[in-house]
Amino acid sequence: MAVESTYVMIKPDGVARGLVGEVISRFERKNLSLTKMRMLTIDEALATRHYAEHTERPFFPELLEFITSGPVVAMEWTGDDAIVQARALMGATNPVEALPGTIRGDFATIITENIVHGSDSAESAARELGIFFN
Repeated sequence: MAVESTYVMIKPDGVARGLVGEVISRFERKNLSLTKMRMLTIDEALATRHYAEHTERPFFPELLEFITSGPVVAMEWTGDDAIVQARALMGATNPVEALPGTIRGDFATIITENIVHGSDSAESAARELGIFFN
């Protein structure tokens, strides 16, 4: 196991539904450490930077509209294999495929509003943490 940091964001639907404490509790119970956190409303420029790999995809306008629609909670979590652990806690991106007991399996209803975002690799974690915390 390697100690690493990852980026996790509670999206506007998770914040609006009052799930911030629930999400944080699940990560803490998994023995990950919350090392940075901030609440913000993402503007279009920041959203475009964050989702740069999706700008040419047909769903990008909808993604942009959603992620800028309300406050998010940006977090850095650190611990043993934090990236893999965080992704397991979140569950599959599509809530229909997410297992019960995962955040998306328990709370998300549609793929475009699925409560949380998490880095999928060490490279994306470094990039996303840099965007939101530097």
